[in-house]
Amino acid sequence: MTLPAEDATSKNTTRSGLQRERSLSGRLLMAFPAFQSPDFCRYFPGQIISMIGTWIQMVAQGWLVLEITGSAFDVGLAAAASTLPTLFLSLFGGVLVDRYPRRTILLWTQSSAMLLAFVLGYFALTGTVTIGIILLLSFLLGCVNALNVPALQAFLSEIVEREHLASAIAMNSAIYNGSRVIGPAIAGFLISATGTGGAFLLNGVSFLAVILSLISMKASPKKGGATISGNPVLAIREGLSYSWQHPVIRTAILFIAVIAIFAWSYVTMLPVIAKQTFGMGATGLGYLYGVSGLGSVIGTVLVSIFSGRVDRLVFIAGGTILFALALIGFTFSVSLPVALFFLFLGGFGLVAAVSTLSATIQGTVDDRFRGRVMSLYMMVFMGFMPIGNLEIGYLSEHFGTGIAIRAGCMVTILAAIVLIYTNRSVRNAYSRYNSSEGAQ
Repeated sequence: MTLPAEDATSKNTTRSGLQRERSLSGRLLMAFPAFQSPDFCRYFPGQIISMIGTWIQMVAQGWLVLEITGSAFDVGLAAAASTLPTLFLSLFGGVLVDRYPRRTILLWTQSSAMLLAFVLGYFALTGTVTIGIILLLSFLLGCVNALNVPALQAFLSEIVEREHLASAIAMNSAIYNGSRVIGPAIAGFLISATGTGGAFLLNGVSFLAVILSLISMKASPKKGGATISGNPVLAIREGLSYSWQHPVIRTAILFIAVIAIFAWSYVTMLPVIAKQTFGMGATGLGYLYGVSGLGSVIGTVLVSIFSGRVDRLVFIAGGTILFALALIGFTFSVSLPVALFFLFLGGFGLVAAVSTLSATIQGTVDDRFRGRVMSLYMMVFMGFMPIGNLEIGYLSEHFGTGIAIRAGCMVTILAAIVLIYTNRSVRNAYSRYNSSEGAQ
């Protein structure tokens, strides 16, 4: 039977449309292979919404503290109250992550963070908030994050295939850096329209997105290593010993320590450069942060696209050197457009290196130790940043901000060169390590 001409044409048009759609979706899956996992597709939008809410609260909290006390020191104190528990408790959090189902842990941590946001919103809206309340709630949120951060890092390995893990970690970094650009902008409008209380409540509501995404996941979550020691101190010691004996993990953690101290600390000096070099206020400072964040997003996207086709050393060492050279160029810039261009390149290179380091660890770690290793990684990354802030602050005070940043960049370049030079020996040591583990 022959179809009428218009029906045949319609059918052919529909078929070609479907082929184009499939071809487009196929190209997207090839570029971002993590999205081949249905669970990651559920996780991604929920985490975006939640992270935007988190950045909204961070900006609103700083503003609220400044309104209450007028003290920049108190703003820093409130921020420190939320990070110190992560530094001191994350290793114990890693033990729990290796012992209990990670999705269950995330449901509890996200729900707890949501409750804390609602409580802070209530105090702000009723006008009963004090600096003491803010410090207490910030400390409690830090305790929650000490468990949430390693659980989230380890959970990615459960919702994607191992060969797609680098893509998933890169996209997770894109979520963080993208929300860093969007969240503060939304916070500014919210604070002016509804006050800080409305911003805190919106953050509380945003946690529902990630909670619903976790609940909707179909795959049964894997459980952490059930055979780890019942003594948490002994379990931590086992994790530290495993990390040090593993050639790749040891190298990656040592390298991330260098980045945390000598590379990431440049962010601390951006307000000084914005004011003294370019004569800009808070709005101009936002441009500097925003351009750096945009470069970070593009860097993580490219890592996701090329993670399976480009050697990781290119992203780690190459990205680090690109960052350092770009930042040196930034310190010599007197033209704002040129400075913004260098900041974009710097954000691109640094986050490409960091996300690849995380993916390298995740791709080689034994799942029995995954939570403890990732908690160590995050503890070094976050815990060494204050050291870098003190170092760059001291050098800036005595020798100038430009020289302080350049000194850190030179150390970073030197570390990248050492990594390139020792790459072959690390790979050989890893092969021997695998052989000895297999023999056992």
